Amino acid sequence: MMNRKLNALIGLLDDPDLTVYEMVEKELLKESDEIIPALELKWENSLDGNCQERIENIIQILQFKETSRLLRDWISTDAETRDLLTGFLTIDRIQYPDVNVLGIQAKLENIRKKIWLELNNSLTLLEKTTIVNHFVFNVNEFSINFKNIHSPQNCFLNQLLDTRKGNPVSLAVFYTIMARMLDLPARFIDFPKNPLVAIVDAKLARKVHGPNSQSDVLFYINPSNRGAITSIKEIEYHLRTNNFFPLKNYTEPKSDVMLIKLLIETLEQSYQSVNFTDKKERIHELLDLFIQ
Repeated sequence: MMNRKLNALIGLLDDPDLTVYEMVEKELLKESDEIIPALELKWENSLDGNCQERIENIIQILQFKETSRLLRDWISTDAETRDLLTGFLTIDRIQYPDVNVLGIQAKLENIRKKIWLELNNSLTLLEKTTIVNHFVFNVNEFSINFKNIHSPQNCFLNQLLDTRKGNPVSLAVFYTIMARMLDLPARFIDFPKNPLVAIVDAKLARKVHGPNSQSDVLFYINPSNRGAITSIKEIEYHLRTNNFFPLKNYTEPKSDVMLIKLLIETLEQSYQSVNFTDKKERIHELLDLFIQ
């Protein structure tokens, strides 16, 4: 949009005529979030509370539209190049549109470096995982926010890094990201009630479980239980006991897209639990992006 036209439209946001405002809003919402600085300048210079409220509403819609675009692009990215951290940061934008990406990356890198110093190539994947667990759950004290398990804040990476508290899904996403940053072959497992993380290696799995093994999973990690490591037999026993079939639905790795979808579903439920109806409805719009 030409600056002259944009400025003219923004100048009409304080017009008392509702018909004029509706026309202006319709035109402004056709634009991208690049016009937000101009809207913020108008807000700062306005003494009209009604005008400021209108601007806030338009900014929120534009920010959400940009978040939707970013999520749509992320979902459509080829699985081989799709970055889980980017997906998690896109979810942060729902509540924190100006999220400090570089700051979050720096915090993750700081944790990674401290763990990396304790790793070496002579260690097995199980030994490396045990070290990762020690740093994540003992040194950094990441854990489930049992005191406020339904808080929407549990779903955002910036809050998880600041408070060291999350929910089962956000902890699983965080753990998977951290493991991959350390070159561990971590994958998401859609286990009932709380997701697990699997360490996957086809060749090693055949050596450990036998040549007839049909799974590439070496073992499972439960981020909700301080990284407890579990075998395939234990997982299958639990599933059979609780009548979860077919077993492969709950024991084999799922895509990162499914993991982020699960995080958004959890966020939607969290908003519902605290009666943020408008935010719940907006989040549901994001879930429609996953319907192929």
